[in-house]
Amino acid sequence: MLEGLKAAAAGMAAQQRRMDALGDDIANVSTTAYKRQRVAFRDLVYGSEAWGADRGVSTGSGAAAAVLGRGFSQGALRVTDRTLDVAIEGRGFLEVSRADGSVALTRDGALQVDSGGRLVTAAGARLQPAITIPRGVSSDKLSIAADGTVSAAGRPLGRLRLVDVGSLEGLQPVGDNLFAPGAASGPLRAAAGAQLVSGALEGSNVEMADAMVDMMDAQRSYQLASKAIRMQDEMLGIANGVKR
Repeated sequence: MLEGLKAAAAGMAAQQRRMDALGDDIANVSTTAYKRQRVAFRDLVYGSEAWGADRGVSTGSGAAAAVLGRGFSQGALRVTDRTLDVAIEGRGFLEVSRADGSVALTRDGALQVDSGGRLVTAAGARLQPAITIPRGVSSDKLSIAADGTVSAAGRPLGRLRLVDVGSLEGLQPVGDNLFAPGAASGPLRAAAGAQLVSGALEGSNVEMADAMVDMMDAQRSYQLASKAIRMQDEMLGIANGVKR
């Protein structure tokens, strides 16, 4: 009976993990270029044959939830008509440098100009290669072409570079809509077939209706697991009564 309690408790923990991920997705449904989390379930370790069971029968320890990464499907483009807003159409990322000097990737194209005249993300990460806007040039004089060329009144200032990795699942989210490449994702390479859309931003790829249905399913599953615990507790109470 104790195995039943453990399995049901593991099920509750797994569904709680799933609800936490769905809660993050729902909270970021309006976040620019947010990518939904992918959650899967796996079996926990199976033990030896249970007491009194037929030969070859083993008991499991329940299930656990694991976040497999992000779903990188394209989000819908939203027109803003702001000259420093760019959306990436296709598979690719903007390369940025974080405050600690490490490299990160993002699809959030809500660009800003910092106090030093450099192009940065909304969170302040500097674009790589660096592009500096001359002092006195207002944002309405800037333009960004589909190939990433940034110009001020027709004069090229630099080019936004789009990069990609071999395995999107290997990217690690590090906050502020940034992803860190590593050994699991493979080295950076030039993005193939991607282009920039000026005056637009990519929306979140979270489907609100699907997320709410999944949330209700997770809540019902959590309730069923809690009922299983109550049933096990009642059975233990009956067994203790018989023993007396």
